[in-house]
Amino acid sequence: MLSHSMQSLLHEELAGHSDAQIQVNNFQLWYGKSQALFGISLPIVRKSVTAFIGPSGCGKSTLLRSINRLNDLIENVNVIGDISISGSSLYSPEVDVTLLRKRIGMVFQKSNPFPMSIFENVAYPLRIAGIQDKVTLYEAVERSLKSAALWDEVKDRLKKSALEMSGGQQQRLCIARALAAQPEVLLMDEPCSALDPVATLKIEELIGELGKRLTVVIVTHSMAQAMRVSEYTAFFYMGHLVEAGPTPKLFQDASRSQTRDYISGRFG
Repeated sequence: MLSHSMQSLLHEELAGHSDAQIQVNNFQLWYGKSQALFGISLPIVRKSVTAFIGPSGCGKSTLLRSINRLNDLIENVNVIGDISISGSSLYSPEVDVTLLRKRIGMVFQKSNPFPMSIFENVAYPLRIAGIQDKVTLYEAVERSLKSAALWDEVKDRLKKSALEMSGGQQQRLCIARALAAQPEVLLMDEPCSALDPVATLKIEELIGELGKRLTVVIVTHSMAQAMRVSEYTAFFYMGHLVEAGPTPKLFQDASRSQTRDYISGRFG
């Protein structure tokens, strides 16, 4: 949907004064014979928050999962094009996908704490990596819970089951678990969709803080949330990237009529 000249302009707008940590290059994806993504090219700026918006089925979650190759787990998925991080291809045959997913953390729509203690939930990625030293594990758990703005709420009950926590706390626990591996990028797929307004506000504040240290990409159906938390926004429709740029510009002065119609609620 975007011409070559428009994509060049898009790259300039998004790159700004920062470098693009993730670069999506003419990326196409099929589920069997059904094409889900069409020629997506998009730079994602380092240490910022980028929101993917668009109606259901538009490809935004598919692209998000492609960034850490979660779509590899689905049968009959085929891709053309590439996605790179810091200049290195994510789809090269030499890539160790397990190591890749340590660099690129993921938080899902529905919180998925493990049926174990709060401490063990956060320590899990480290134990899987072979780290067993108690001091190292405790320091990592404390650091991750603080990064997820959860430490003060749970520091006195780390041995309690994570399933006893509130929904908002469970989602922040999942963020802490993702942060324990010290990723460079954090992907978030509708992280607030199942939460009440108070819990949503806490997650949004957390996203803003994380965006100062990590590259954060969030899929959201809420345009208000995209405006609140992101510096850059990309609008998708029917597997195509329609328009992308700095969030204030996209919402106040979109270049494409389709973007303006979606933002104004005329469809979607």
